[in-house]
Amino acid sequence: MDSIEAAPVTSSGTGAETDVAAERARTVGAGLSHHFNAAGSALPSHGVMAAVVDHLRLEERHGGYEAAAAARERTEDVYAAAAELIGARAHEIALFDSASTGLRVLVDALRPGRGERVIASSTTYVSHALHLMAMAGERGVELVVAPVDGRRRVDLDALDALLADGRPSILTVSHIPTSSGLVEPVEGIGAIARRHRATYILDATQSVGHLNVDVGAIGCDALVTTGRKFLRGPRGTGFAYVGEPLFERLTPTAPDVRGARWVSASGWELSRNARRFESWESAVAARLGLGAALREAIARSPRRTERWLRARAALLRSALADLPGVRIADPEGPVSAIVTFVVDGVESPAVVDALAARNVRVVSVPATHGQWDLGARALPSVVRASVHVYNDEADIGALVDAVRAVAAGRGGEANG
Repeated sequence: MDSIEAAPVTSSGTGAETDVAAERARTVGAGLSHHFNAAGSALPSHGVMAAVVDHLRLEERHGGYEAAAAARERTEDVYAAAAELIGARAHEIALFDSASTGLRVLVDALRPGRGERVIASSTTYVSHALHLMAMAGERGVELVVAPVDGRRRVDLDALDALLADGRPSILTVSHIPTSSGLVEPVEGIGAIARRHRATYILDATQSVGHLNVDVGAIGCDALVTTGRKFLRGPRGTGFAYVGEPLFERLTPTAPDVRGARWVSASGWELSRNARRFESWESAVAARLGLGAALREAIARSPRRTERWLRARAALLRSALADLPGVRIADPEGPVSAIVTFVVDGVESPAVVDALAARNVRVVSVPATHGQWDLGARALPSVVRASVHVYNDEADIGALVDAVRAVAAGRGGEANG
């Protein structure tokens, strides 16, 4: 998963390539801007939006409970689709409103206490890092940032040595960070975690829908992701894989009527699947949109999508690297569809604004979103561009031209 052959980068589908024209045709936003923010919130397809709006209309006509009952079969398919996409089983899937919620619920359910240890990758996202730091301070858990190698990835040998003392440990790793295009060696980490019996939780927020993700090959005990990014689902959606051996020994800290049954004055029974971690209330329409996005991701083929996205990002990364005054901020090694860079003498938020004036959509990621990564590299912020299957050559050309203009001091001149 850390290296992959390049795919042909063309705009026409042949059955072995990504049909960009077809993807753009079903993506309204693709014709309105040059959108390079799949790592933040990708453009949804018409099918995803139709699934959401159609259910909201059903609620309008019949009421929320009645509409949910009518959509029960399609709601159940969300679990099946999520499981199919990542190589899991439907009863190992729990739905959440975000990856941050899923991570918090699962770590809390592990109930780490004094004397135990949490090892987190340097690529950990701010929300998860804040939760871990707060937990460490309140419960006396030792929090360790995993050592990194020369390419800023988790150092496998150092991790192996760290876990060799046999202490109970939770290992939490971000597959791809918010702050660069780096890809962590998640399968190697999985082998080490199994050898030392560490509980391995993977934050796949930026990788599901982007890379070919298989929980069996990775060897993680749990995986959490969001719907709005490379999956192209609605905001306010996400899901977790919780392997059966793990969920059977975990009790949520706040059991809910969705995942438990109150059977006596002082007793309850947990659901016999990963739904024990869910809450009753949810946006059913959004979950149906997530289901549509999952089915579309499966139809695109995760392997084909990964090849396409990596190849397209490689073209963008190379073109940006050739521009005077522009520096690629991604560490060396296996890279993803996320490209980060800085423009000499121009703060990243100003670059984002200048590109927006040219109808090019990127974002700035500040060090406050990744102190263990950007802070450690003394980067106050980076510009992040992330490609998806609806980005064509004209999009890439517009982005490169806009960055060239900013680097040359002409960033405020919008295209006419």
